[in-house]
Amino acid sequence: MRVTLDDIVARLGRARVDDPGTLLADRRAAVAAVVRVRERGPEVLLIERAEREGDRWSGQVALPGGREDEGDVDLRATAMREAREEVGLALDGARLLGRLPWLRAIARGKILPMTISPFVFGLEPGGDDPPLVLSDEARAAFWLPLAPAADGLLDDHYEWKLGPLPMKFPAWRWEGRVVWGLTYQMLRSLITALEG
Repeated sequence: MRVTLDDIVARLGRARVDDPGTLLADRRAAVAAVVRVRERGPEVLLIERAEREGDRWSGQVALPGGREDEGDVDLRATAMREAREEVGLALDGARLLGRLPWLRAIARGKILPMTISPFVFGLEPGGDDPPLVLSDEARAAFWLPLAPAADGLLDDHYEWKLGPLPMKFPAWRWEGRVVWGLTYQMLRSLITALEG
């Protein structure tokens, strides 16, 4: 998967992505899919969430993001604020490459009254990546290469139990971590757009 940031802008720009508005959910959230392009192709920044009581996605791999605050101008501002809060990454100078379709939030087998809007940002190649400073919400941060994910080299499944019923979900495994659920869906959408 040999793409540049300009390629990503062109491919994401082909699809119209509507704002979820407030009619579908009581709450809105946004995430930042931060992409850098390296020799092996595009990579996306992911976090491993800290184990925290009350966090529906505790311990899972995720894109930096969270709920919209009253002070956020729009959902893009929400994604940028959350990236700054969770990993210390200021996206003010990053390039907005586009948006992915919003999703309904699901946690522990329940559909939540919340929509999640993914925004794709690009770090310009050639320079050093800004240092990451993890908050107490993130246990780790890492870069997932999209080419092996697109080629099926990371394919696996994740088993999760809904009460006594075991369920299998498509997943990727990378460096001992499992990418599944909403994060997997968002990144699969990104890969589909990049391959188009």
